Amino acid sequence: MTNELKVRVARRIEEAEGVCSFELVAADSSALPAFSAGAHIDVHLAPGLIRQYSLSNDPSERHRWRIAVLRETTSRGGSAGMHDAVQLGDELRVSEPRNHFPLVDAPRSLLLAGGIGVTPILAMARALHAQGRDFEMHYCGRSAGRMAFLEELAAAEFAGSVFLHADDMPAQKFDAERVLGEPAADTHLYVCGPNGFMDHVLDTARRLGWPDANLHREYFAGVATALASDSNFEVRVASTGLSCQIPAGKTVIEVLAAHGVEIPTSCEAGVCGTCLTRVLEGTPEHRDSFLTDAERAANDQFTPCCSRALSPLLVLDL
Repeated sequence: MTNELKVRVARRIEEAEGVCSFELVAADSSALPAFSAGAHIDVHLAPGLIRQYSLSNDPSERHRWRIAVLRETTSRGGSAGMHDAVQLGDELRVSEPRNHFPLVDAPRSLLLAGGIGVTPILAMARALHAQGRDFEMHYCGRSAGRMAFLEELAAAEFAGSVFLHADDMPAQKFDAERVLGEPAADTHLYVCGPNGFMDHVLDTARRLGWPDANLHREYFAGVATALASDSNFEVRVASTGLSCQIPAGKTVIEVLAAHGVEIPTSCEAGVCGTCLTRVLEGTPEHRDSFLTDAERAANDQFTPCCSRALSPLLVLDL
């Protein structure tokens, strides 16, 4: 990981059922690199175990970063490690902030958060308020007890623009059609949360006529799955001529690593884009949630951590 820095856990707070926030400060007490709303950092938890967490605090702050972590019932070590092992005063290695989910310059923004997806959305709300921009934020959860930062939102200067929706409160249940309403050319939609929630929001928006250019999303979990129909294909490294067969059940990353070709990875689920690789020849089968529809259609790059090939051969710019 490039541009690493050491941070110290200055505060650790149980924000809601299963959700813990961590306030991070520079280990040497210096100012932290600036970030923009929607940005995330990579956190090194153990050798080979890196996870991405969105920054939820005010982007104007340089003295701290704040992340929040939901304990996943099917954790592969990331969320459980954060909850169980990372304590007040601990030092962590992290990356500088990166932003694949930035705000665009628009007269109006509609922010939709599901569960832990509130983290980048909260930073966006703070940034838009500071800029004097028109926005509305909708925060959805299974129950109020599982929703983080409710007190902070209630006390925020923009509290009047925040609407809460909990499944255990029928009067407050989220109605996507009502919230999305009539699409407007000057309004941009930002959504983050569980895959099912995001798919519901985006499918509804498209059905109502929202243009894809106005829809912005960030996934917290990969959607790629192995299929019974997966077949072998060949990968060739353009710089060396190395040719490898990728069998069903193995990723391009795994096979190339076994032949001494290392591609930087992080999430290994097609979410973060760390392993994004240029394709010189062939047609990828995209299984990531990082690339946009237009980028996938171009077929000139893919995520070798999870994606495969529709053609017999892929030639990679490595």
